[in-house]
Amino acid sequence: MAPRLNSSRVYLERENEAFARQLAPDSLVLDAGAGIQPYRALFGHCRYEAADFEKVDKPYAKSTYVCDLASIPVEDGRFDAVLFNQVLEHLSEPHAVLHELHRVIKPGGLMICTVPLFYEEHEQPYDFYRYTQFGLRHLFESTNWKIQRLDWMEGYFGTVAYQMETARKYLPRRPSAISPGALGVLAAVAFVPLRLLLRWGEAALYRLDVRQKVTSAGFPKNYLVIASPAVRSQNGAPSTQ
Repeated sequence: MAPRLNSSRVYLERENEAFARQLAPDSLVLDAGAGIQPYRALFGHCRYEAADFEKVDKPYAKSTYVCDLASIPVEDGRFDAVLFNQVLEHLSEPHAVLHELHRVIKPGGLMICTVPLFYEEHEQPYDFYRYTQFGLRHLFESTNWKIQRLDWMEGYFGTVAYQMETARKYLPRRPSAISPGALGVLAAVAFVPLRLLLRWGEAALYRLDVRQKVTSAGFPKNYLVIASPAVRSQNGAPSTQ
């Protein structure tokens, strides 16, 4: 059976592809927290290195550096660009990691960061935070990054589709897990067609989200940040230029 459409995956691919197109041939890219390295092929015109601590019980592609992202064993200013996809929520000390990524990127380099606002706990126990746009702005600016773009990654249709998907998966099936007595039985019976409606609704809304990114109401499932290291003035403070 073909995998069901997930608009977040579509937008992740789109945004990373657009980011890759900005990079000059032979740019050196760090994929920080790369996991299975799903976007590596988009950077075929670049030199690619990956870093991950490889401690979660899941598949990994072979990393260039197996390390804590707060201590990457490379020289200052090594990389032209950093990929930082769906990693920030897994960091117990995000300030330390953003400082380290600032250290290893060249002046004028670029970073793409995607991070959830609304998503279930995952990769336990390494799941620590969810971020609002204001939290992201504070975090990046306080670690000397200049945000060039901060946007919803997908639209509200994608968020609602995800809510439907999780409801369909996690609504209890056994009457005793819902409520004692007849109410539990009635609810369990009612949940059968409800799951079918939720499956249809999630599929329809994921497709709508790919066609039209609605940001006028609601809230995103993920945020996207494009940032560069802030230029420092001679006294060491971030420049306002």
